[in-house]
Amino acid sequence: MADAREHVPTREHVLNGTRGRLAVHEWPAPARPRYVALLVHGYGEHAGRHAGLAGVLAAHGAAVLAPDHLGHGRSAGERVLIEDFEDVVADVHAAALFARAAHPGLPLVLVGHSMGGLIASRYAQLHPGEATALVLSGPVLGDWALPRRLLALAEIPDTPVGPAALSRDPEVGAAYAADPLVWHGPMKRPTLEAFVRTLEAVANGPGLGGLPVLWFHGEEDRLVPLSGSRPGVEGLGATVTERIVPGARHEVFQEWGKAAAFTELTRFLDGALAGADRGGSGR
Repeated sequence: MADAREHVPTREHVLNGTRGRLAVHEWPAPARPRYVALLVHGYGEHAGRHAGLAGVLAAHGAAVLAPDHLGHGRSAGERVLIEDFEDVVADVHAAALFARAAHPGLPLVLVGHSMGGLIASRYAQLHPGEATALVLSGPVLGDWALPRRLLALAEIPDTPVGPAALSRDPEVGAAYAADPLVWHGPMKRPTLEAFVRTLEAVANGPGLGGLPVLWFHGEEDRLVPLSGSRPGVEGLGATVTERIVPGARHEVFQEWGKAAAFTELTRFLDGALAGADRGGSGR
C-alpha cells in the first residue's frame, strides 16, 4: 500500500483558474479506470501530500487527479489568501471537467479533506448530480469556531499548525514541517472571513438528496473538532455513512491503522459505484 511520504511521480497539468495558473496533479492510472477520483486538499497544504490516498484509489481502479487550490502549492495567488471560496469551487469544477474529458462516461467521486471537505460539499450543492459519491475527511463544516475566534482579535497571531496535531505518526508531522510547499505562517483575515461566509452558505444551501456520503473523523481531532463538524455533516441532507476513528487525530488517511480506513473507503466506493450502475447513471 502506497505511503503518503513516498515519492510517486505525477503529471502536472496547468489550467486557467479563476485567479490565474491552476496546477492539477494526475497520478498514474490503471489501463481501464472504473471511475474518476478528484482529491480536494486542505488549508495551507497541497495535493501532493495525499499521494498515499491517491495510490490506494488508483489501485482500486480510479483515475486520480487533484488541483492545488489558489494560493496553495504550485497554483497562482498570494499564499493562503482566499477571498471567496466560490472561486475555489469553480477551480475544482474546471479540474473535474478536465478529468471527465480525459475519461468520458466515468463516474466522479469527490474526496475532500479538512478545508477541502467544505469545498467539496459546496461543489456538490452547486453542481447537483455530477458526483456519484462524496468522501469527507475531518471536514470543516458546521460550527468551526476558529475563524470567529481569530477574527475577534486585532491582529491574527502567527501560530502555525502544530505537526503533531495531524497524526500520531511522527513521520507525518516531520514531513509536513519540512515541506516547502506547506504554509507555516499565520492565517489571513480575508480567508477567515471567507470561511465564515462559506460555512453559512453550505449550512443554508440545498440538501444533497440521495448522494452517498462517507464521513471519516478522528476522535482526537483538535484542529477540526468532531463536535463542531457533526451538525454540518448531518445538515447536508445526504445519505451519510459515519466512521469515527478512535484515537485518530486530523488526518485519518495518514494515521496509524490507516489500512482499516482505506478498506472502509474502497468498500464504500464499491457500493456507491454499484448503485450508480443499477441506476443507469454514468454521471
